[in-house]
Amino acid sequence: MNEYDTELVRSILDKAGYAFIGNELEADIVMLNTCAIREHAHRKVYGRVHEIHHKRQGKPVKIGILGCMATNLRTDLLENKSLKIDFIAGPDSYKRLPQLIAESYGEGEKPFDLTLSEFETYSDIFPSQNSGGNSHSRNVNAWIAVMRGCNNFCTFCVVPYTRGRERSRSVENVVDEVRRLADNGFKQVTLLGQNVNSYRHEKSDFAALLEAVSRVDGIERIRFTSPHPKDFPNPLLEVVANNPKVCKHIHLPLQSGNDAVLDRMNRTYTQAEFLALVDKARKLSPKIVLSTDIIVGFSGETDTEFEDTVKVMQDVEFDSAFIFKYSEREGTIAQRKFPDDVPDAIKTERIVRLNELQREITLKKNRAHINEIHALLIENDGKDSTLGRTDGNKLVLIPKNGHKSGEFVPVRITDAGPHNLKGTPLSNN
Repeated sequence: MNEYDTELVRSILDKAGYAFIGNELEADIVMLNTCAIREHAHRKVYGRVHEIHHKRQGKPVKIGILGCMATNLRTDLLENKSLKIDFIAGPDSYKRLPQLIAESYGEGEKPFDLTLSEFETYSDIFPSQNSGGNSHSRNVNAWIAVMRGCNNFCTFCVVPYTRGRERSRSVENVVDEVRRLADNGFKQVTLLGQNVNSYRHEKSDFAALLEAVSRVDGIERIRFTSPHPKDFPNPLLEVVANNPKVCKHIHLPLQSGNDAVLDRMNRTYTQAEFLALVDKARKLSPKIVLSTDIIVGFSGETDTEFEDTVKVMQDVEFDSAFIFKYSEREGTIAQRKFPDDVPDAIKTERIVRLNELQREITLKKNRAHINEIHALLIENDGKDSTLGRTDGNKLVLIPKNGHKSGEFVPVRITDAGPHNLKGTPLSNN
């Protein structure tokens, strides 16, 4: 989402007459687009601000902080004089950036706009395609935010407070952007939202949006992230299973396998309901690839509760998992209501155990693909090999042979490790 928002900002400032340069040491204005989700993110941003000022060696520069951290840490950003920040803008305030920048050159208080809008979707702005980012610059994958905000209020999460409530773009507006991307040579789009499958505009739900996007000529693959397990009605699972352009990969955040912990997290589903969803998805699409998110050491998590998460991981056998130690986020319900009382040493033991278990499962799942034939979408040509991804989002390395980014290559899988697969293009056989 932040990559997408950065391109929105570029587009807004392009139209306002600003020129972008690649060297921050020569820029008149430097903006840092921030996230408040990850642990210690604010420390990294503060460090970057000090680093920029140090490297400039007294050369004037205006520094702006954008995004979720701007909203979450407003007081500290505005009042901490040692940071030397000149303006801040929240996720719904990017259209005001030209004005905020202009005001930062005047006298008086630091300008800021942290308004959380109930309506802003930036549907009238098409992100810049000249960012030089890892995806758009290669015309392989393009991010598209189809909705913004979140209504879930998971107790550990700060997003509803930094990005506001859910609001969705129209199907026609999203499809228009997809057509532009296809015309620019993109083969794959990834639909984004804090809770992307809660998308709804008038009478259209997320399943209808996927079907509409799939009808755009030139787009060969459609991915989406990040969904919530509560929003997977049968029609959506059927679209994933039956539409050839919708990738057979679902990122399905579990967070915990224990009902009491899930309740404290306000995840609104039980272990049994989550397992039933997994079973339904696999019955409709037997080769579906499932990934997940897990938090260890959430407030009050006992050894017994943790063992439930271990059992769910063993039963489901996710293809991959992002596993994190719980840490409090300022302004969340959990910070106000639940103590962060699981010792860090125990959190470390639990995350190590889950990572070792997941490594074994991922290796097993990856080895099951050996001798299968997959269509790879080539992402880049590395130093020693070419990298591409399967429909199921598995990374595959193949010998360098002049394949270009955005090209589809049929490949036979020849080997597998815990992090990637290896293959041989069929044209070489």
